[in-house]
Amino acid sequence: MSNTKAKIESTKDKLVGGVKETVGKVTGNEKLELKGKIQSKKGELEGKATEIADKVEKITDDIAENINDAIDKHK
Repeated sequence: MSNTKAKIESTKDKLVGGVKETVGKVTGNEKLELKGKIQSKKGELEGKATEIADKVEKITDDIAENINDAIDKHK
């Protein structure tokens, strides 16, 4: 059900973005810090999107199962 590759990518973006942000802060490189913030936020949003997609898939699977059960009862 879950998209493992998407979860790995979003986690990678969060981690790498956090490192870039920290290095940017420490070195005074505002551009790197901003890039890190953006990448980290991108990872967070992708992670949330994957969670939502998983929930929608589960709901639709449950609905399909309920419909099939109802059809089977009326046969």
